[in-house]
Amino acid sequence: MNSKIEDLTKRLSAAQIIVFYYLVAVMVSTILLLLPITQKQNAELAFIDGVFISISAVTVTGLSTADVSQLLSVPGTFIFTIILQFGGIGIVAFGTILWLSGKKIGLRARILMTTEQNSPTFSGIVRFIRMIFFFFVMIELLGAVVFGTYFLKYFPTWQEAYLQGFFASVSATTNAGFDITGKSLIPFADDYFVLTLNIVLFIIGSLGFPVLMEVGQWLRHKGKMPFRFSLFTKITTVTFFILIVIGAIFIYLFEYSHLYSEKTWHQSFVHSLFYSTSSRTGGMAISDTNQYSVPTLLLLSIFMFIGASPSSAGGGIRTTTFAVMLLTIYNYAKGNRTIKIFKREIDEEDIIKSFIVFTTGMILCSVAVIILTRIESAFSLMEILFEVSSAFGTVGLSLGITPELSTAGKVVIMILMFIGKIGMFTFLFSMGGNPVKHAYHYPKERIIIG
Repeated sequence: MNSKIEDLTKRLSAAQIIVFYYLVAVMVSTILLLLPITQKQNAELAFIDGVFISISAVTVTGLSTADVSQLLSVPGTFIFTIILQFGGIGIVAFGTILWLSGKKIGLRARILMTTEQNSPTFSGIVRFIRMIFFFFVMIELLGAVVFGTYFLKYFPTWQEAYLQGFFASVSATTNAGFDITGKSLIPFADDYFVLTLNIVLFIIGSLGFPVLMEVGQWLRHKGKMPFRFSLFTKITTVTFFILIVIGAIFIYLFEYSHLYSEKTWHQSFVHSLFYSTSSRTGGMAISDTNQYSVPTLLLLSIFMFIGASPSSAGGGIRTTTFAVMLLTIYNYAKGNRTIKIFKREIDEEDIIKSFIVFTTGMILCSVAVIILTRIESAFSLMEILFEVSSAFGTVGLSLGITPELSTAGKVVIMILMFIGKIGMFTFLFSMGGNPVKHAYHYPKERIIIG
């Protein structure tokens, strides 16, 4: 069996192998979810719903066609968190580190990890993944202890408090968007400690693994020698936090005379900040999302489409794609043909890539919206657009239509979650196979654009 898999993978490109491994992970996760030990007694889960929840867990999205809190047994909860862990760090990366621990990791595995993490080089990739793995585990354990201890005042037994705390920590750090309270974070809507801790964990999971590692290096070298952050880290961090601030401001402005009209200023501020962060792939809710006005829902949809940073637990087109596009448009309007920022110049290939990712993502989501409006006539365009954006960005926020989707509708959402997780380039390259270098070029000719 192993030899057959090896022969198959040798004929596939790195992108195709990653897609293959993710499909295997979905199949294994589905089997695990359908096992009696995973489910509570008398719980019922249809096969299509099992597949849907498995894809949502592997892609750390959080959309669900069934109430996970009523489905998972205690052993099932721990099994589910392991699935979320694989999805958060990456199937190939996490799997390779676990299965080949203590052994020499070959070039093929390094190339796969590099492709999955969208890294420009595979130099040091194994050390990088190991650091990420141990960092995430430590953060999740610390979060579990803090959450569990704090939840003692919310739950009747210490076992339930720490189980809830453990799951909440893993779900927030991996940006999974799942919960076992049955009500997301709505019971803690006015508990600023719980909301703040979730926001911090959301940011850790979606800011990007390379950024976290550079910050760690900076802290270790602080005061000892000069340290210079990479252009990637600078653009990612600035874009990430600017979007959070802009999102919080506009959500507050849209809702201060609507949903927040009877809230205090600090409640309105915290709720605006929470949703601005959660919509970037956290996927947790602290109120009925349907109560928000249309402008806010459209803003959240845009944020979910943008998603998290590259090489993070999140999906979407990614923050750097959005930033490079805006910088390109701004510079082109000023007559510049190059993008200079932070005393560096962005490579032309990266500019082209950003527009490819954005355009392909827009086409994909547009087609999904058209299909769903045709087959799911019971739902409004806003509900469908919100659901599509949430799936593509692997966020998990919903207006409550997920369980009511038809089988065809569920398949469309599953495809979006899968592509949103593996990334646009892995998706595109998986269809094209190995790249071919041409030995010749035709003469170039200009065409009229715009």
